[in-house]
Amino acid sequence: MRQPDIPTPRFVGPVTPLNGTTSNRTTGNGTTGNGTTGNGTSDQGAPETMTTNQPAPEHVRADADLGALTGERRHLLNLAYRLLGSLAEAEDAVQETYVRWYALSREQQDAIASPGAWLTRVASRICLDLLGSARVRRERYVGAWIPEPLPGRTDWLSGRTGAATATDAADPADRVTLDESLSMAFLVALESMTPAQRVALILHDVFRYSFTEIAEVTGRTPAACRELASAARRRLRAAQPPAPPAAHQAGLVKDFKQAWEARDITSLIGLLDPAATFTADGGGLAVTPLHPIEGGERIAQFIVEVATRVTGPLAILERTVNGRPGLMVRSAGTLMAVYAFDIADDRITRIWVVRNPDKLRPWTSA
Repeated sequence: MRQPDIPTPRFVGPVTPLNGTTSNRTTGNGTTGNGTTGNGTSDQGAPETMTTNQPAPEHVRADADLGALTGERRHLLNLAYRLLGSLAEAEDAVQETYVRWYALSREQQDAIASPGAWLTRVASRICLDLLGSARVRRERYVGAWIPEPLPGRTDWLSGRTGAATATDAADPADRVTLDESLSMAFLVALESMTPAQRVALILHDVFRYSFTEIAEVTGRTPAACRELASAARRRLRAAQPPAPPAAHQAGLVKDFKQAWEARDITSLIGLLDPAATFTADGGGLAVTPLHPIEGGERIAQFIVEVATRVTGPLAILERTVNGRPGLMVRSAGTLMAVYAFDIADDRITRIWVVRNPDKLRPWTSA
C-alpha cells in the first residue's frame, strides 16, 4: 500500500515529470550531530525594529527552507527511479523520505548541516531496503518483470550537478551518461545486480557521489563500495553493447513499425537478429507470453499473429521510450502496450513489451 500524502498542502502535490534545471545541491554527510544552523537567534533586549544583523522572521525562514527542500524533490525522484526501475515505487520512496524529514523536531532539522545530503542519504537507504524486498516480490510476479517505461523526453530526469570530488576522480570510461542510465537496456541490466551493487553503481557512475558518501548509505567501507561498483560495471558491459546513434535506431524502429503494419513476416525477420529475444510484462493483468520468445523468425510470426487477433483498427505509433525510439500500440483508442528496443549491428536484438496497466498510467495522456 502506498504512503498517504504528507499533510502539508503548500509542499506536497502530485509527482509529475518536471522540465527544468536541477537544483543546486550542497555536499555533506547529512549527519545530525555537530552541524551548524547558520540561522542564529535574536538578542534579548534588541530594539523591535529589524536591523541587518537580525535574522529573518520565522515565517520567512520557514518559506525559504521549504523552497530549498522542494528543490530537492526532482533530484530524489531521479535517483529513486534509477535505483528501483519503477516510477510509482520511486514516488513512494521520495514521499517516505519527506515523511521522515518532517518527523524530526525543528531542533533536529536545524542541526543537520546539509538537508539535501541528508535527504539523498535517507532516500538511498529506503531504496536499498526496497530493492531487497522487491527481489522477493518479483519472484512471485506473474510472468516477466520489466522496468516501468517512461514516455516522451526524459530531460527532467537529470543527474547530480557538479563533478566528482578530487579525491575520488574516476576514469571517464566508467561514467554512465544520463541518457544511458535511463534506457530500458540499462535498467534491465541492473536487475541482474545485487541491491548493493546497483546502489554503488548508480550513486557513483551516474550521480557522481564519492565512495565515502556511498559508504554512509550502504554501511560498508569506501573500498568495499568501490569494488561493488567495479563488479556492477563488469555485469553492465557484458549485458549491454554500445548503442548505435539515435537516428539509426529510429530508422530501424520505423522500418519495424511499417513491416508490422503490412504484416510482412519476411521484412520483420530481416530487421531482427537471428538470436533476438522478445520479453513481455503483463503482470497477470494482461495477456502476454509468460516466457521470453527467442529467435527472430519466431518473434516475427508472433508479432504478425498479434496484429491478426486484434479486433478493430490497430494504431502503432512512434514514441520515445526512456529516451530511445520505441512504439506505443492502441486499439480502438485503448492503450494496449509500449514497446522498447535494443539494437546492435543494424539488427533489433531485444524487444521489451509492457502491457501491465499499472505500469502504463503515465502513458494514458502520451
